[in-house]
Amino acid sequence: MRRIAVINQKGGVGKTTITANLGHALVLAGYKVTVIDLDPQGHLSTCLGIFRPPQKGMDEVLLNGMDIATVTMVTRESLSLVPAGGQLGEVEQLHDGGAARARLLVDGLKDQFIGQDFVLMDCPPSSGLLVTNAIFAADEVLIPTSGDYLSLTGLANLMSTLKKFEPYRKKPLDKWIELSRFVNRRRLANEVKEKLLKHFPNQVLATPISEAAVMAECPGVGRTIFEYRRTSRSAKEFAALADDLIHTRCM
Repeated sequence: MRRIAVINQKGGVGKTTITANLGHALVLAGYKVTVIDLDPQGHLSTCLGIFRPPQKGMDEVLLNGMDIATVTMVTRESLSLVPAGGQLGEVEQLHDGGAARARLLVDGLKDQFIGQDFVLMDCPPSSGLLVTNAIFAADEVLIPTSGDYLSLTGLANLMSTLKKFEPYRKKPLDKWIELSRFVNRRRLANEVKEKLLKHFPNQVLATPISEAAVMAECPGVGRTIFEYRRTSRSAKEFAALADDLIHTRCM
């Protein structure tokens, strides 16, 4: 099983969109996938068609030690979801427990999801306790990065943050960078891509996800791109991105 945290401290780079659509792309490629919503906003549920998400989810797992299996929902064949839950934001306010607070998710995932191929964790745009939990629970991180310099700066800060956690992990994280909301005709976007390739060789996944209006429409109807516009360019890109991730294919 591959546990992958979808992380970027900067907002608006497409973390939730990538988690939902990449998860479905992996299912269509023949894998069993669970996606976990670690963002208190709870938008991952909406992307998968659950407009009234249950009040119990990851909040109960992290705050009260509930068995994660009891709050896991099957949304499509071979695609399961653990929703955020109404009180997930309270995790950031935890003060008791010392270092154990950072490993609540590790404990919650222990011996869970046997038989699953991928677990994708959609993280909030922050560097708080929820993201810390994801970093300790994951084996890999996928970092969506849009084609602008602010996103590039955010990536550098995130890489520095991840490096600080390495001494406390049993093994180093594999790090993958995904070009998201990419506009190939923009000079700036291509400059950012070249800088990424220079500074992070063999870490930038081969298929960028292009900026597209159709991607913004999908959450409104609770469908992934494969259900909403299966023949679109975006659907083909996400299918290719899934293949990149499966075979760790980079630019």
